[in-house]
Amino acid sequence: MADPVVRSAGSGTHPPPDDADGRPSRRAVMFEKNRLEAFSDGVLAIAVTLLALDLHSPAAVPRGLARALGAQWPSYAAYAVSFLVIGIIWLNHHAMFRDVRTVDRPVLFINLALLGVVSAIPFPTRLLAEYLREGEAGRIAAAVYGATMLAMSICFVLLWIALARQQARQMHRRLDARQAFAVIRRFGLGLVVYTVAIGVAFISAYLALALHGALALYYSFDQLRT
Repeated sequence: MADPVVRSAGSGTHPPPDDADGRPSRRAVMFEKNRLEAFSDGVLAIAVTLLALDLHSPAAVPRGLARALGAQWPSYAAYAVSFLVIGIIWLNHHAMFRDVRTVDRPVLFINLALLGVVSAIPFPTRLLAEYLREGEAGRIAAAVYGATMLAMSICFVLLWIALARQQARQMHRRLDARQAFAVIRRFGLGLVVYTVAIGVAFISAYLALALHGALALYYSFDQLRT
């Protein structure tokens, strides 16, 4: 059977390099990063918009609007933390792909997994906002929120590892283990803290939310520096 036609770079892919025997390699088909970034930006923008849609004006204000608005503080707190989280994801995602020109299929699939988790963040955010002050229900909601953030962190670490390996392979050099470990260590802190936050959630939903806010502030600094 004849080899399948590989599209030109203008159509979104690059022809793979030849193998040693001169035949084109099927293992190295690369894709332009532009569509990945555009799709990622769109998903992140929709996720942030969905967060804002869950902010509602008070249904009734028998004690005054100011007091009614103050009573909705869990919604504001959950929104602020989740907005900051998604915003930091966008910043670090942009920095991660800053010097990348093309990506391979593993990177595309891991990026899709990351976006799948991010697009779900509005749900645990709404859950936490509604049940934060409800005792056991609030603790369960905080644990669900933490589990979502842990899944997001795992996907982010896997994405960086896949991207770093791809770039090293493209440049025909070994991945700098020291630099790679430094970045993984900084991102790995999220894995630890999110895991701890899940446990803390069963003690105090408020404290768990505070941990998520503190970690989001930590990641607002450039964690991809080497």
